[in-house]
Order: sequence, then structure tokens, then C-alpha cells
Amino acid sequence: MRLLDGRSMAAEIGRYVIDEADRLMSAGRTPTLAVVLPTADPAASSYTHILERTAGKVGVRCEPHVPIGGPTALLDAIDALAVDPLVDGIIVQTPLPAGMSSREVGERIPVEKDVDGMNPASLGRLALGLPGFAPATASAVVEILIRARIPMAGARACVIGRGPVVGKPVSLLLLAEDATVTICHSRTNDLISIAHEADIIVSATGRPRLVGAGFVRAGATVIDVGTSVTTGGQVGDVDAAAIAPVAAALTPVPGGVGPVTTMLLLRNTIRAAHQL
Repeated sequence: MRLLDGRSMAAEIGRYVIDEADRLMSAGRTPTLAVVLPTADPAASSYTHILERTAGKVGVRCEPHVPIGGPTALLDAIDALAVDPLVDGIIVQTPLPAGMSSREVGERIPVEKDVDGMNPASLGRLALGLPGFAPATASAVVEILIRARIPMAGARACVIGRGPVVGKPVSLLLLAEDATVTICHSRTNDLISIAHEADIIVSATGRPRLVGAGFVRAGATVIDVGTSVTTGGQVGDVDAAAIAPVAAALTPVPGGVGPVTTMLLLRNTIRAAHQL
């Protein structure tokens, strides 16, 4: 089974980001990503530190913002960043404060700065094939398939998970690549049989080792988007050892989708800077 190394793919994307950041800075503009942290969630803080370190290596300024004062302060902070001419991209980390919805928050991010596709309008533009930014994790799935030279046109793809961050947008992205897509979820009957028919399986449920050998047909490619923290460390949705004898390729956890997602956020920031 071939492991699809997200770290090496992220490094390749990073070289493009470095070159484009240099061009922007030569023109007098430093590409800038604002990261809003609405709560003190440790995982969100940890990821923000990773994003800061990665951004520093490729020439993108990453600015954390911690609004103090509850939901009103959060929305005010986003509004200020939305009109700040020095900010190219905005992302808001989750979880959100109690009582706030991703729609309420996402609608405050201008589409042209919405580098992680949180604004519902960004998903609408994706559905209609209009320019815009898709959620970076969903984009990372397709980016990995392209870089690994996994054919999507005409392939049968099974997406397990229907959430707005991965499941729905990755289904639209796969459709745009001419795949035939089946979206499965917790109420899907006979999930294993449906997945077993697929050439490409994308799992984004957050249920550790859900996808076992029975899910995977011989020669299929499996993209593991799920990440769960267990006593043994990080594990994905996929039981890698179980599917190894049958799958042709798999993204590892960690080291698969995650590094590519991070770098695509920075690439999207570069692209947002070019259009502002």
C-alpha cells in the first residue's frame, strides 16, 4: 500500500508560497493572515501556533487575535479585520462561544478574505462553480489526489460525512473533477457495501478506525480526514493495518491531510493578497 505523504506535498506547495510572497513583498505588500481565537480551547491555540510557525517559514505574516468580551467582541473584531486593508485573509478558529453559529460568524467574513470558506456564500459559489475559496481541508483532499496522480474523472467516490467543513464541499470539489460521488452519513443503510464499490473513499467522521477492511475494494484510494486523540496518540477514521492488504493508497494520520490543509490556508492568503 502506498502512503500519500502530506508533508512532502505541503513542502512542494510551500515553495510556490515562498516565491509568491517574495513577489508581493517586492511590490510593497506583506501577505497577512488574521487568525481569530474566540475561546481558550487548547487545540485551537495549539493549531494556531503551528500555523504561525509554518507561515513564518514561507513569508506570510500570521496575526492571532483574541477578542475579549464575548460574542459582541468577536463580531466586532471580525468586522474590523474585514475592512483592514493590510489583512488579506481571515480565519476563525472553533469552537465558537456558546450560542454562536458558524453561519453567524462566517457571514461577517468578506468572501474575498474568506480563505477557509466559512462564509455560507463561499459554499454557494463553490456549488455554482464560481471563483472563491473552499474550506482548506476539503481542498486538501483534492490537492492530494491531484499530486498523487489518482484519477478522479469517471471514478466512483464515496464521501463518508456530510458536514459543511469537509463532507459537502469535498463532494462538490470531486464533482468538479468529474467524479461520480456518493455522500454517506450516520443514517446511510449498508454503508460498508456502498463504500466497497468506490474507487476513492474520503472519510471525515471523527470516529476512530471506522473504516476497516470490509469498506475497501482492492486497489481503492483512501483519504483519511478524521483525527481523534486517544491514549495511544492521534488516530484517524481508517484502520490502516486492516486495509493495508487491499488499498492501493492511504493518507496517514498524522502527516496526511493536515499538513496540506495548513499550507493551502497560506496559499489561499497569497491568492487573496493578489486580488486585493
